[in-house]
Amino acid sequence: MKHTTFQFEFRDLQLNVDQIERIMGYPEGESHETIRSFIEDALEKAAEVCELKAEFVVYEEILPDEKDKTITIDNTLLSIGKIIFGQIRKADSAALFRCTAGAGIGEISRNAMKNGDPFEGYLYDVIGSEVVESVAELMQNELEKQAEESQKHITNRFSPGYCGWNVSEQHKLFSLMPANYCGIVLTGSALMQPIKSVSGIIGIGQSVKRMPYTCKICDMKDCIYRKRQ
Repeated sequence: MKHTTFQFEFRDLQLNVDQIERIMGYPEGESHETIRSFIEDALEKAAEVCELKAEFVVYEEILPDEKDKTITIDNTLLSIGKIIFGQIRKADSAALFRCTAGAGIGEISRNAMKNGDPFEGYLYDVIGSEVVESVAELMQNELEKQAEESQKHITNRFSPGYCGWNVSEQHKLFSLMPANYCGIVLTGSALMQPIKSVSGIIGIGQSVKRMPYTCKICDMKDCIYRKRQ
């Protein structure tokens, strides 16, 4: 089992105002100058409060079950569903990951909501989501480089709660990773704290590939990957 950890700088994420505007639903070039100013200030604040951490653990053997669309890792059965199974069933091994933006960005969002400023709360919520997904992207890029050194490829990353993978499986996923790294813990209902955190699985092998997210075959309409298309 190979365990790799990362701590990234906010500037590594290369987030910009246009990106946040798009996720918020503003057509390119159509938001008010005041909105852009709010976003610029919020990104500067996010750079101050975010604590960016990531890790992955590579298991060298995974056992797929074509009939039930499950995989077994270290005697732990993961019911990942047919969409994810179709992407990683040819993998030889798998990386289990988790990443976080830290607690600060979520706290700012919640406090804004409590203080009667839903726009500011929503803005920081969007930025927090983009931050942690950008951290996950950097982590995945590093994993891909390592895989290429062994003439292997990787799949997309997939998380419990998406593409038919029940969020309750988060507990199984966490049981396969070192305890409490990144400061991320699970609630009884399988939600992560800090809230701006992600976890999941990436397949590794010679017969898999990383590709654009196939949103047309998934019915999750509010998925962050769909918004990024």
